[in-house]
Amino acid sequence: MSKYKIAVCDHIHEKGLQLLSNESDIEMLNLASLPKDELLKHLSEADVAITRSSTGVGDAFLSSVPNLKAIVRAGVGVDNVDIEACSYKGIVVMNVPTANTIAAVELTMTHILSAIRNFPSANHQLKDERKWKREDWYGTELKGKKVGIIGFGNIGSRVGIRTKAFEAEVITYDPYILPSKATDLGIKYTKDFNEILSCDIITIHTPKNAETKNMITAKEIAKMKDGVVLINCARGGLYNEDDLYAGCKSGKIRWAGIDVFDKEPGTTCKLLDLPNVYVTPHIGANTLESQEQIAIQAAQAAMQAARGAAYPNALNLPTKGANVPDFAACYAELMQKMGFLIAQIDKGAITSLKITTQGEISSHIDALETYAIVGALKPSLDNKINYVNAPFIAKERGIEVIKSTKESSTSYKNLITLTASTSKGSLSVSGTVFEDKVVRLSEIDGFEILFEPKGRMIFFKNTDVPGVVGSVGQILGNHGINIGDFRMARNAKGEALAVILIDEEAPKSVMEEISKIPACISLNAAVI
Repeated sequence: MSKYKIAVCDHIHEKGLQLLSNESDIEMLNLASLPKDELLKHLSEADVAITRSSTGVGDAFLSSVPNLKAIVRAGVGVDNVDIEACSYKGIVVMNVPTANTIAAVELTMTHILSAIRNFPSANHQLKDERKWKREDWYGTELKGKKVGIIGFGNIGSRVGIRTKAFEAEVITYDPYILPSKATDLGIKYTKDFNEILSCDIITIHTPKNAETKNMITAKEIAKMKDGVVLINCARGGLYNEDDLYAGCKSGKIRWAGIDVFDKEPGTTCKLLDLPNVYVTPHIGANTLESQEQIAIQAAQAAMQAARGAAYPNALNLPTKGANVPDFAACYAELMQKMGFLIAQIDKGAITSLKITTQGEISSHIDALETYAIVGALKPSLDNKINYVNAPFIAKERGIEVIKSTKESSTSYKNLITLTASTSKGSLSVSGTVFEDKVVRLSEIDGFEILFEPKGRMIFFKNTDVPGVVGSVGQILGNHGINIGDFRMARNAKGEALAVILIDEEAPKSVMEEISKIPACISLNAAVI
């Protein structure tokens, strides 16, 4: 069996390299130590590339990767990736937006607390000047202050939770979320941006785009309280740096905590000249834990993309730019995983795909169709199917795609179900997406079982009698196969279904041994 080739173009944490090395269907090309001109000579066979900021993805790179399906940017920013050129060549671009969430949240809190307690200046005076002048460093308390958060996504919401724990009054402005996301946390939501400008402390957590660049200028600063504290650990350029400088110099802004700059490295930025500006060199993701998570998530995304199971956090798939909200894009990814899973469990020829939606996602049911087809046909067609030709191939094969909606689910806010009819019968899988893009399958063929569709899985259906779980575990243990997770459900027919997540592939001989357990009804393996 030929292996998928994943090229690692920049240094990532060892945990990510280990994940790639341990997969039997993956060949890792570790090119991170090569000079960039030399790197390009070794990419011709790569199916997926993992990059960081030091590898530019432009004309030279793209002309060196004739077989590339996808690029994973191991981090959040994709400034070094020509997404339009990648799209033209049919290359999916993904990033890893949540791995450094906690690191960025905690750095934001560090900047807030450093500013209100004058920590860096007090430290400098005592350590560098050897002066003991406590009277110079009267700060303020976070308790009772009004803190405004612009952008209430993964990072902004967590900053809000932590700030509220300090007994501050927290208010957020984010026109792209439901107010309940904030109010359910006891945080005030406002549609009036001026209300944010009246806060004692303002921290910004939005992406940088045409709408948010220079979001805070002299006009907004003029409306703020005298002595306001401003924090930016998101993206350089969200605050106009010239206007921020003027505000800090005049004293209108008491303190500014800045981790990101309009032009980086920011060593020549004039904000560095001001005593009431605390700075760090874009270290929001610089924790050992976040670097490990970035590498792990990048490796997992690369493997899913290489196999065609899904393209997590893709930036240029059909849902992007099609007036489809982020939450619906998450369901599109989930739908592809469901189709990919069904095709591995039931290897019969597909005759129809039925998509059923419940909840708000029903408004975007049309966006799910292509993903269901791609997922369901990817195991058999591999590179011959993509997001452009999927509907045509389905029609050519006589696959009927049926879409229907139901009233809201009683169990989940949104629920999608994919039912595939095949030459062997039919198989149905349901799933949902929780807050912060947590993807879960919730039901397989009538068995209510909640698990994450990721990695190597064994699906073991059996008559519900004692001793089965122990027998399966013993067989896997005897062959040195570690169980990462074990979920089980029952139905009214006296049957049970176990979903077993394993750390390495179970050879055919092991699967045959498990299938000989007397209670076994069916046994299948899948990898996503």
